Amino acid sequence: MSEQGKATIKCWAEDDRPREKLLIKGTSALSDAELVAILIGSGNQNESAVDLSQRILLHAQNNLIELSKLSVTDLQKFRGIGVAKALSIVAALELGKRRRRSDMHDKIRITKSSQAFEIFQEHLAYQNYEQFSAILLNRANRVIRTISISDGGITGTVVDPKKVFKLALEFNATSIILGHNHPSGQIQPSEADIALTRKLKNGGELLEVPVLDHIIVGDERYYSFSDDGRM
Repeated sequence: MSEQGKATIKCWAEDDRPREKLLIKGTSALSDAELVAILIGSGNQNESAVDLSQRILLHAQNNLIELSKLSVTDLQKFRGIGVAKALSIVAALELGKRRRRSDMHDKIRITKSSQAFEIFQEHLAYQNYEQFSAILLNRANRVIRTISISDGGITGTVVDPKKVFKLALEFNATSIILGHNHPSGQIQPSEADIALTRKLKNGGELLEVPVLDHIIVGDERYYSFSDDGRM
């Protein structure tokens, strides 16, 4: 970088300092707040972009998963965040999710619960309400597709076993893995979860489409009925 370039950077406003740091040291040197600051570009009368970003992250418990759950409306409640800035944050976090999803190869072969969790996490972990999904597998335990079964509220969702197996048969699945999220982050199964798993497991045995596992997703953690010897 030329001396003239260095001099120019030194004159940058406080809100532009994270950009300076990124140019000189690279993205890995920046904190989450500094990366968010680059997205929003500026703060407000009382806070720099970094200060404002730190406050937003603090509201999200300094957790990017919690931050991704905030809507455009939620973000606009922070002074200095308008529609454009809120959209920038939401769009950047969505790109991060899609990048992770695209890293997963098509027709992945499921051999352990952690692989099923990775798939379900992309569909379920960032929701504020309970959702139920299923991974459909072929005879080689390779993923045919992941399907959404039902949406519910904060505390539960209604699952129709007929719909689960109807979709499984439509896509010629020979086995399935069930998955749903707990918005609270708690991963231990409820009595309703246990009863539903037993019901679907019995149904799968009758139709010769075995249920291999049921994964409960809680952000970065999960519970596997199979790993716990309950399948």
